[in-house]
Amino acid sequence: MLVTFTVRRARTTDILAIEALVEPLVQRRILLGKDRVVFYESVQEFRVVEDEAGRLIGCGALHVMWEDLGEVRTLAVAEEWLHQGVGGAILARIEADARDLGLSRLFCLTFETSFFGRHGFEAIGEDVVAPDVYAQLVRSQDDGVAEFLDLSRVKQNTLGNTRMLKML
Repeated sequence: MLVTFTVRRARTTDILAIEALVEPLVQRRILLGKDRVVFYESVQEFRVVEDEAGRLIGCGALHVMWEDLGEVRTLAVAEEWLHQGVGGAILARIEADARDLGLSRLFCLTFETSFFGRHGFEAIGEDVVAPDVYAQLVRSQDDGVAEFLDLSRVKQNTLGNTRMLKML
C-alpha cells in the first residue's frame, strides 16, 4: 500500500491539531509545553503534514535566530505514522524554507539524536557563533536562543538533550 501525505504551511485553524500532536511528547518530557497563544503567535513558522483524509499527522517549525542561523522546533509525528517518512518530509521542507530565507545553519535541541544524525545534524559544543554575534544573541528573551547558547537560565529545560547543528 502506498502511503501518501502532504506537507504545507500551517494555518490558524491547525493550532488545536498541532497541540494534540505535541501533547503526548510534552507528557513524556520530550518537548516543552507551550501555551496556546504561543502556537498562534508562531503559526507562520509551522509546517504541517496531512494524510489523505486531511488529518494532521505531523508538524514542525523553523525559527530564525540570526542572519545565517535557524532552529528546528516542535517536530512531532503522530505515533501511528512514525517510521513512514513524515518526520523526514517535515525536516526537508524546513530545510528548503531555511535555504529560501538565506540561512546556512540549522540548530536543534533534541533527544532524537539518531533521527537528526541520519539527516546530517551533528552534536555541537560551545563557541558556535562569533563573540560579537553571541553578544547580540544573549540579549534575546527567547528560550530557544538561550538553549542554543547553552545559558544557565534554561538548564532545567535542557537536561539530557543534545544540541545539534547542520550546515545547509
